[in-house]
Amino acid sequence: MKIHKFKFNDKYIILDINSSYVYDVDKLVYDILDYYETLDSKDIVKKLSNEYKSEDIIEGISEIDELKAEGLLFTKEEKVNKRIYQQGIVKAMCLHVSHDCNLACRYCFAGGGDFHMQREVMDIKTAKKALDFLIENSAGYKNLEVDFFGGEPLLNFDVVKEAVEYGRKREKETGKNFRFTLTTNAVLLDDEIIKYLNENMYNVVLSLDGRKEINDYTRPTRNGKGSYDVIIDNIIKTAKERDRLKKDYYIRGTYTAYNPDFYEDIKHFSDIGLKNLSIEAVVAKEGEEYALTNEHLPKLLDSYDKLTKLYLERKGTDKEFNFFHFNIDIDGNKCEYKRVSGCGSGCEYIAVTPKGDIYPCHQFVGDEKFIMGNLDDGIVNNDLRDEFYALTLDNMEKCKNCFAKYFCGGGCHANSYNFTGRLDDVYDVGCELLRKRIECSLYIKCVQKEQEA
Repeated sequence: MKIHKFKFNDKYIILDINSSYVYDVDKLVYDILDYYETLDSKDIVKKLSNEYKSEDIIEGISEIDELKAEGLLFTKEEKVNKRIYQQGIVKAMCLHVSHDCNLACRYCFAGGGDFHMQREVMDIKTAKKALDFLIENSAGYKNLEVDFFGGEPLLNFDVVKEAVEYGRKREKETGKNFRFTLTTNAVLLDDEIIKYLNENMYNVVLSLDGRKEINDYTRPTRNGKGSYDVIIDNIIKTAKERDRLKKDYYIRGTYTAYNPDFYEDIKHFSDIGLKNLSIEAVVAKEGEEYALTNEHLPKLLDSYDKLTKLYLERKGTDKEFNFFHFNIDIDGNKCEYKRVSGCGSGCEYIAVTPKGDIYPCHQFVGDEKFIMGNLDDGIVNNDLRDEFYALTLDNMEKCKNCFAKYFCGGGCHANSYNFTGRLDDVYDVGCELLRKRIECSLYIKCVQKEQEA
């Protein structure tokens, strides 16, 4: 499988899978490609002569021949930059400074913030040790990423501040550069904290699931009341300040079985002036009432269609927004999205608990089968680490013939494990959603190119 062709609204789009070159073609070329690799020119003309003139068909075939000869279509697989994570090197860490939370989200994979363990927060000694571990295991990487995570990390804000101060000190000593991020439910945000985050955080992730009725149902407070009115002013203020300062942030929503019409939630974000937006499918165990199934797919796919239309309609207006998952690299750019080994969980990316235990990623924390080691002894479960290193597209059978494989590298291993019991399988519903999102993104790129021409 070397190309993927699809029609989206009025456009006929071709993706060269191995290079990610994208073409907005006419219907004739689109139809020729059904037969191009299996029939010769004469037979293609016969197949299509009832609909097109022979000379037009021959001209279309010639155009395809030229692209192929120039290495721009039907490219071979070796053109893809197969970037495999290097053994023993870590460059990103999810630092669980708090295993406690002040919300009680219905779909929380972390068991309400404690990750099915005891409620606790990280001490500064462990936080410093974690930063030292990252430095010592980062080899030649200069830019290191640390996400202060929970639970709710602002429940342990003093340790966050001390860890940042220590990180800045270690930067001067080692030549490394920490890119600190904090993920928060926004309940505890105030002017002082917002100011601190704007001065010290490379990125801020603000959790909000959408419309008031959706957010209040999925993200209640500990006393069972809705959280929307508690957090919305804090979120808007933080976002607008970071917009003004040109600092990174994004709204991070989760769609579940409760809101397959999540397009309405992104629309709500945009309507209230939020600019950098994200909403992702829930990571769920099979059988949970909030889990997404095949029954939800029609509404979910329709939501992506509507979101694509909204995104383009609002481009260039005061309601313009950036949707994180529409940002993809195409036209042969061998950047981070051309990968065969996914998100890097268990390889270049790890999660560290308040006790200093090391897991492949935050989604696995609490399941003792996935403890890789600890900050004192390092990563000692080499069999588990090798298993994550082996999660490349070459070893994932269901991915081999998927047109979107180089945009996801095999998908979320936690979702695969939750639904199939295997790390090297896939979560089929998630794959359908990813493929739809990629088609939406490619369509947007084609429309924007046409507008710029």
